[in-house]
Amino acid sequence: MDNFNRRNFLKTAALAGTALAAPAFVRTAAARTTTITIASLLGDDKPETKIWVKISELVEAKLPGQFKFNIVRNGALGGEKEVAEGVRLGSIQASLSTVSSLSGWAPELQILDLPFLFRDADHVRRTVAGDVGADLKQKLQAQNFVVGDFINYGARHLLTKEPVARPEQLKGKRIRVIQSPLHTKLWSAFGTTPIGIPITETYNALATGVADAMDLTKSAYAGFKLYEVVPDMTETGHIWASGVIYYASTFWAGLNDEQKAVFQQASSEGATYFNQLIVDDESKSVETALANGGKLLKPEAFDEWQKGAQGVWDDFAPVVGGIDRIKSIQAA
Repeated sequence: MDNFNRRNFLKTAALAGTALAAPAFVRTAAARTTTITIASLLGDDKPETKIWVKISELVEAKLPGQFKFNIVRNGALGGEKEVAEGVRLGSIQASLSTVSSLSGWAPELQILDLPFLFRDADHVRRTVAGDVGADLKQKLQAQNFVVGDFINYGARHLLTKEPVARPEQLKGKRIRVIQSPLHTKLWSAFGTTPIGIPITETYNALATGVADAMDLTKSAYAGFKLYEVVPDMTETGHIWASGVIYYASTFWAGLNDEQKAVFQQASSEGATYFNQLIVDDESKSVETALANGGKLLKPEAFDEWQKGAQGVWDDFAPVVGGIDRIKSIQAA
């Protein structure tokens, strides 16, 4: 082969090689984009979905093109228990959950659910930001849940079909509860029959008479349109509904150190954002409920409500670290 032909041959081969290599490079770059399936119980207008939009934006700003957030809304992937199972199996990469729904895997979480323990949202935040929160994160990680941060859904209040102001008025009623031993014990103390029902099935259960009452935060009360079936809300504020931003351990293990740091920071910023959204959303939710037949009631004989719940502290003290730990949190 003469020099001219040899040069043409090498140039052609090089161009062909570049052309062949280009698609491979594109495929490799595309492979670095990881799709994350996120489960949200509510729609675009609620904090439960808005937080994931916020986290996705924060992650994209630091790790452009590396992750795509597939946020599945309106409980399409199931209630909290079903989603948690999906996260443990790795079919869902992340979600939010009340600590109540994860307490079956980490019973110590129930310390955050003890009735009438916390005074306000700041009291809750100080607790989860300290040693108690760090310990609970470790307990959850041992069960394949990696906690990005704690969140606060607001206080839980009693919802009923008929006005209930005093605890004795609950006797004999069927009450929907979170599928948690603590919640079952709490409402049993007031003479009710607790029924564990996923939140996504609660509206129908109340509409058809399977249950007569339930408890929930103001934001979710409006989010699930429960004012249509349990219009009376008694502002008991008996439990501050703590929750977590959490990830599947299989997903987390696949992240490098930089990615973990970014997700951790995005989760912390997302938690602050979520907590403020909840405060704002609660006032809007109450307006929505009142405009659609909902009613707000003040509890009477508040000391009787507290007394009825006191047995929960005694029963669960051995599970959550002892009565001294409970009283230390109460005094903080």
